[in-house]
Amino acid sequence: MRFVSFLAAAVLAMSAFASPAFAQMGRTLQCVTYARAVSGIELRGNAKTWWDKAAGVYERGSAPQVGAVMAMPGISRMPLGHVAMVSQIIGPREVLLDHANWSRPGMVERNVRAVDVSEKGDWSLVRVWHAGSRNLGITHYPVSGFIYATPVAPMQVASKDASHRLQLSADILTLAASEG
Repeated sequence: MRFVSFLAAAVLAMSAFASPAFAQMGRTLQCVTYARAVSGIELRGNAKTWWDKAAGVYERGSAPQVGAVMAMPGISRMPLGHVAMVSQIIGPREVLLDHANWSRPGMVERNVRAVDVSEKGDWSLVRVWHAGSRNLGITHYPVSGFIYATPVAPMQVASKDASHRLQLSADILTLAASEG
């Protein structure tokens, strides 16, 4: 735990000085490294894998919460996906995000505006502030959902596994009876 706190402090300190020069040294601060450090959500791999990897490990949902990580799947313009931590809820369809490696390689951006532009208002599609244009970007990005820093209770995982085993057992008995 002490190492995680140290790592988070180091990433935050680096983010204060992150610059194009830092990126030119061959080291860019990636969105996953930053999101992991500031949210405490311990997932590994490309951002596009976080949503699936969080299943059964962390609570997930479609509503933004402060401290939650917004997970975006890979798309052609963003093949590795993207993750960003919700820093503030502005309204039902607007939040502020903290993230890295969005507008410029390796750069950290804090309190960046993100707006839900989905037809149903379910946060499945967003537009995100882009520093280069000094406005919301023109691209609509899909969102898989929000990963909350709350671990799934072991009992929930066990009960899912148990119900799955019961269903498999019932399927096997049905199959055996039909063959008999």
